[in-house]
Amino acid sequence: MMKQYFEMKEKYPNTILFFRLGDFYEMFFNDAKTVSRELELTLTGRECGQEERAPMCGVPFHSAESYIAKLVAKGYKVAICEQLEDPKLTKGLVKRDVIRVITPGTVVENSMLDETRNNFLCSICYEEDGLGLCFGDISTGDLTADQVLAPNSETLLHILEDRLARYSPSEILLNPQALDLTGLADFIREKLHAAVECQESALYQDLGQCQARVSRQFGGQSLAQLELSDKPLAVKALSALFDYLSRTQITGLERMNEVDIGTDAGVMGLDINARRNLELTETLRNKEKRGSLLWVLDRTKTAMGKRLIKAWLEQPLLSPAKITRRQNAVEELFQNPQLLDQLTEQLTGIYDLERIMTRIVYGSANGRELRSLSTALKRLPGLLTLLEGCQATLLQQLRQEMDGLEDVAQLIDAAIVDDPPFTIREGGIIREGYNQELDEVKRDMNGGRELIAAVEARERERTGIPKLKTGYNRVFGYFIEVTKSFLSQVPEHYIRKQTLVGSERYITEELKELESKVLYASDRMIAMEAELYDEICKQVAASLPVIERTAAAVAQLDVLASLAQVAVDNHYVRPELSANGEIRILEGRHPVVEAMFP
Repeated sequence: MMKQYFEMKEKYPNTILFFRLGDFYEMFFNDAKTVSRELELTLTGRECGQEERAPMCGVPFHSAESYIAKLVAKGYKVAICEQLEDPKLTKGLVKRDVIRVITPGTVVENSMLDETRNNFLCSICYEEDGLGLCFGDISTGDLTADQVLAPNSETLLHILEDRLARYSPSEILLNPQALDLTGLADFIREKLHAAVECQESALYQDLGQCQARVSRQFGGQSLAQLELSDKPLAVKALSALFDYLSRTQITGLERMNEVDIGTDAGVMGLDINARRNLELTETLRNKEKRGSLLWVLDRTKTAMGKRLIKAWLEQPLLSPAKITRRQNAVEELFQNPQLLDQLTEQLTGIYDLERIMTRIVYGSANGRELRSLSTALKRLPGLLTLLEGCQATLLQQLRQEMDGLEDVAQLIDAAIVDDPPFTIREGGIIREGYNQELDEVKRDMNGGRELIAAVEARERERTGIPKLKTGYNRVFGYFIEVTKSFLSQVPEHYIRKQTLVGSERYITEELKELESKVLYASDRMIAMEAELYDEICKQVAASLPVIERTAAAVAQLDVLASLAQVAVDNHYVRPELSANGEIRILEGRHPVVEAMFP
């Protein structure tokens, strides 16, 4: 087993290796010392054929996320080495492999993310005359890329700092040349506190290979179709990002299936100082949401809406036509309080469709998340009905982009029990009636348990021991327990298995035969449920494009409803757009000041 551990560690040398052993993830040697120090865990040891005991510490697999979150927050990378076989069904060494590497920019677990903001991974490719950069959030599938050309490195650095400040990535990938940008390292360290990964220069040198990788990622689309044919530096940045994700995520890269190019087009450029001084999303002094413009305007009900309203504030539109479309939608909701209330109520309880779908695509979603997805999808038909009579062009467009997704909700309802277990290995995640063969296996298992319960009643009567009982534990299996005051009445064919303080535990040939039947059925049930669950997740994942489009529409609707509600509550008026450059404010009020001091 330790040989297997060393092979995994050699493949992932710069990570903390979480090595699965039964119900625990174990760390050894320097990893164990690091984790013990950082998480204040007890450091133990294990014999491994060496002169000294190997330093070792571990965490329960079912609560590993909280420990991993703390390590990632401290800047460490964590490689998850999982058991690929069921130890109960395997003789000898269990197959293991690294299924994923978790880094600050590749987190998809809900418990490690802030639902109100994106978690961006940034990739930068710098060359003398320009830079390519992209920002991807694998938890939502958002991906943008651009190429910037400038006459000197000072101008490029200024543009880059503004972009980094806007997206605030948690992890940044750099080509070696980017280290020549004087001041970039200080900016990242002092302003962003982001993890940095300097990639091998070979990843950026062959443009043809980079173009091929990007094309493959987007289903064979040409660079012209992706609007990247004249942006070689953006292509290199994208290629480096996909290479990094393929090495850390192993599976699930299909989540990144679209890219927005040149996202600065049509939005107002705000440099880092303007962003901070305007206090759009956080206060200058305390870095808190309270006291910012976002704090006043955010009445959104969904996590998707919370992320979008922040993006809208940080990227104000420049197009009068697009501004008017948003205003018309807000005004229609503002003037129809009943519709606004109904929409707000219907939006409440819609879970984070984007991030749930990411975990389904990556194969890390549990049954409870599938149930959350079903609950959210059931609210969509109500939204569609409420939008039927709306006149605003944007509201009509959002209704067209939304899908009721009744088929996906029905699949989950038919397949997954109402209160699923935390993991598939616990059993009982698939609803009765979904699969006939599985139902028969469950009947065999339950029938065996009923026979074991009958053994207890029969043995009490045969032996005359009133407190005789049957039980089960994972070490000894099923047993018959007799208190010590009745040991003289124990039959000779009982086989002693375990001695406790006040009782003895025995087995019989009959009990072992029944145990084999029950445990075989239990193992088969868990294996069948795992296979069925995987099929269900693949069916749901096939609806990703429709769910993504629907989630984006729900997010926009949520933000529009939020702005309308704030306008109602605070008696705001609709501003008129002027084309002559004139700004006229009559009886102006400061939205944040009056909210802080009503």
